Amino acid sequence: MLGVCYYPEHWPEARWREDARRMRELGLRYVRIGEFAWSRLEPEPGRLDLDWLGRALDTLAAEDLRVVLGTPTATPPKWLVDRYPDVLAVDEAGRVRTFGSRRHYSFSSRRYLEESRRIVTALAERFGRHPALAGWQTDNEYGCHDTVRSYGPEDARAFRAWLERRYGTVAALNEAWGAVFWSMEVRSFDEVDLPNLTVTEPNPARVLDFYRFSSDQVAAFNRAQVDILRVLSPGRFVVHNFMGFFDQFDPYGVAADLDLASWDSYPLGFTDLMPLDDATKARYARSGHPDVAAFHHDLYRGVGRGRFWVMEQQPGPVNWAPHNPSPAPGVVRLWTWEALAHGAEVVSYFRWRQAPFAQEQMHAGLLRPDASDDVGADEARAVARELAGLELPAATPARIALVHDVEAAWIGAIQPQGAEWSVAALEFAFYSTLRALGLDVDVVPAGADLTGYAAVVVPSLPTVSDAALAALRAFPGPLVLGPRSGSKTASFGIPPELPPGRLQELMPVRVTRVESLRPGLEDAFTWEGERFAAGTWREWLEPVGDGGAAAKGRFDDGGGAVWRHREVRYLAFWPGPAFLGRFLAHIAEVAGLEVRALPPDVRLRRRGPWTFAFNHGPEPRRLEPPAGARAVLGGADLPPYGLAIWDASR
Repeated sequence: MLGVCYYPEHWPEARWREDARRMRELGLRYVRIGEFAWSRLEPEPGRLDLDWLGRALDTLAAEDLRVVLGTPTATPPKWLVDRYPDVLAVDEAGRVRTFGSRRHYSFSSRRYLEESRRIVTALAERFGRHPALAGWQTDNEYGCHDTVRSYGPEDARAFRAWLERRYGTVAALNEAWGAVFWSMEVRSFDEVDLPNLTVTEPNPARVLDFYRFSSDQVAAFNRAQVDILRVLSPGRFVVHNFMGFFDQFDPYGVAADLDLASWDSYPLGFTDLMPLDDATKARYARSGHPDVAAFHHDLYRGVGRGRFWVMEQQPGPVNWAPHNPSPAPGVVRLWTWEALAHGAEVVSYFRWRQAPFAQEQMHAGLLRPDASDDVGADEARAVARELAGLELPAATPARIALVHDVEAAWIGAIQPQGAEWSVAALEFAFYSTLRALGLDVDVVPAGADLTGYAAVVVPSLPTVSDAALAALRAFPGPLVLGPRSGSKTASFGIPPELPPGRLQELMPVRVTRVESLRPGLEDAFTWEGERFAAGTWREWLEPVGDGGAAAKGRFDDGGGAVWRHREVRYLAFWPGPAFLGRFLAHIAEVAGLEVRALPPDVRLRRRGPWTFAFNHGPEPRRLEPPAGARAVLGGADLPPYGLAIWDASR
């Protein structure tokens, strides 16, 4: 259940055996190694030195530890980029991203793909059947540091080829992009430039296609590694470690070639970077927002088709956020159990020992640089003791599905129409509200099978694929559509029938006008006899024909705010927290789900018959257990940053 990230190349080999022994004694089972070690694996072109890595695997195996071996392609060595400078990425301003940190390559570089295949093949041939090897991690955090999209010659070449495959003819491309506007028509695919360095905003359809292309390049690069590992290392899983609040590529597309997903959980850093008010950031500065890790657990469980790990779990202060407080006592334990409650198969801490050198020397580990136990080690040890003798029940699907769509984030970023528009913030608002009502949520991609869910919420879905429309059409229960859903065609145009475009089949209305509202500017509306304020975004809708759509909530000027047609609801505004809490509680009740008034800071999660309760706040809370349930861990009184588990199987 527990693991750790380890870098044997950072420490004297004489220390490895002691490290492995202490890992086992602490209660760890899995160890990830090797993902940044290319310069040690191949110190000179063509001269491989893999023996030290073999000794490291043998040392870990001697303590019955299982190894996840990373492919080292996130950090090409200096000799490689000097020999092949065309592997380097180019940023949006046209500057080459040089050697000296990590992720300094373009996904479109043919040379880098060839070099990556070569090193992955060498590793898989040598270690693919090693008895300690449990699985592989491809690369590390694809896209970190804004590295998905590159704007160099190799990227232009690959983008033009991608466009030719997509459109077939230049005439079709010009038509799809509306290139007659501003005289942007081209005569050949070779005339297409990358969408950067333009005088003002480039054609949004061109940008959207470039984002799609860049996402596909990540998936293709990952697939090239997976194909090698499948052949040379049979029976071992392949995983990648995704990131939090990251939308520059489609994780579902990458994960299609993987056995499971993993992600890197840093709740304090994420909370510090989130668009939250100062009071909320201060309250959760040492524990993380109650829903930030949970959202990503549910997201990546869906990305992994029901299977996920936390590959990197924050064990103490990190080094990369604007502010880096220390987790409150008990919080590392809480984070670990929270991941397990959401179905994580393994929680792996980053890292074993804090490095006393280089860029991450201020990033805590389970051990301090002098090898003494840090607080994270004590809390990981506590979880290992608590897990001993327990058999967690299988994770079960939630009753509510939240539809997550990465293309919605791209469209919102390309033409936000308002500075505060953020699909990530909108999705998180829906998710957090549902969790505060005591409900479990599955995060699913657009087009996923919705059979078995009691209710479905779609925060925003601008483009609607055939699969997405079919899935929503087949769903019989309460369905909530958020603003800007169905507002764009696949070519980033306004639908000829006006928004919500293809979704008019489910909600027969049309959007005749939209506006974005600056902070402090709000419109009031009434729903179910209660008054609410709407800011950020508003739409004007009117019924289409006699389809039966009706406004069930209205703005003071008479415009419809909440529309309903059969079981479908459409929100013609950005929902604020007061309305969203009341509205989603209503949807849950209509769906036959129990809504529970939770104490502040408390969240629940079910795993089979077990109910987990987590207190993310600094004050003790009390929560009555489910009727007839027995306590597995803790009780009704939740201490600050504490938790409880109850088993209702009897």
